Amino acid sequence: MDKPKVVLGVSGGIAAYKACELLRRLTESGHDVRVVPTASALHFVGEATWSALSGHPAATEVWETVHEVPHVRIGQAADLVVVAPATADMLAKAAHGLADDLLTNTLLTARCPVVFAPAMHTEMWEHPATQENVATLRRRGAVVIEPAVGRLTGVDTGKGRLPDPEEIFEVCRRVLARGPQSGRDLAGRHVVISAGGTREPLDPVRFLGNRSSGKQGYALARTAVARGARVTLVSANTALPDPAGADVVRVGTAVQMREAVLKAAADADAVVMAAAVADFRPAEYASGKIKKKDGQEPAPVALVRNPDILAEVSADRARPGLLVVGFAAETDDVLANGRAKLRRKGCDLLVVNEVGETKTFGSEENEAVILGSDGAEVSVPHGPKEDLADLLWDLVAPRLA
Repeated sequence: MDKPKVVLGVSGGIAAYKACELLRRLTESGHDVRVVPTASALHFVGEATWSALSGHPAATEVWETVHEVPHVRIGQAADLVVVAPATADMLAKAAHGLADDLLTNTLLTARCPVVFAPAMHTEMWEHPATQENVATLRRRGAVVIEPAVGRLTGVDTGKGRLPDPEEIFEVCRRVLARGPQSGRDLAGRHVVISAGGTREPLDPVRFLGNRSSGKQGYALARTAVARGARVTLVSANTALPDPAGADVVRVGTAVQMREAVLKAAADADAVVMAAAVADFRPAEYASGKIKKKDGQEPAPVALVRNPDILAEVSADRARPGLLVVGFAAETDDVLANGRAKLRRKGCDLLVVNEVGETKTFGSEENEAVILGSDGAEVSVPHGPKEDLADLLWDLVAPRLA
């Protein structure tokens, strides 16, 4: 089979050196990559580097190999165009249809999915002109990944850092897997996803928790970004890298998760509660470590209920049309308990899966049944968690429309 053809556009920012790692991941995973750097990008990484890593001459000028009409052919032949880093200048040119070099010509002729991975200083990213350009590109169906928060050029820190190349690669992989319509069905939507497992402190060193790794919630975040959504990921106690393009809010306890989810849900189109939220917490917190005493049994631990975030979001929807999805982790009578929970919680969709010490939690794979308040039942066969995530978004997108 022919290798998927990817155009890697590189614009002139200091983060251009990170695109070398993205290029390596694309080529090693079986993609045929052609690099199109801008003249400014070549000040940061030279043409020889791009050619050596891609196995193709780096296309840099409209006027080279004119008989092959590169300003048209490169975009026409591509299965995906990804621009990383995408500077403020490049986003502006793309939004306004300018074509003053080979990369901007390629963007105009491409009829395949296009992904932009912005990188710039915080002030440039937050400027109204940049935000309007991003909104324009997203409205046209491009996937514009939210930049990461972290160290920028010099001593500056803030939002504008290029996301991790491995995470950009994951977005590209999902976009390619979905084909030409990628990035359109959730474009313009804000989705809130919870992930991980809450921990309820008993004393400074102990807590009540669960086995959730957060992998399913992170898969939901990655696939939503690849489908064009703006994603807020409320993450509890995970050890996973931030998904490219997601705004990650870190929490520890169920009460903290409730506050973060309700705040993010205020302007959301969908809330997906994939986190394993503790039902109970210790009634009292010991300020010092609870010591064991010779010959004495430990005192019983009194528990109180945690807030039911899923039921609260379902009952008091922050805006008309908000769609709410819950997850039900069951160990027996899975479907019966799932149907009862769907009625009790009042959500629109409920993902029901069987869990256990060696099932689902921490695994790369999952299987489930998705129940709808309209009576729908969709079985998801055993497979990667990203497949379940994509199928769930397949059910969410038309309900939002």
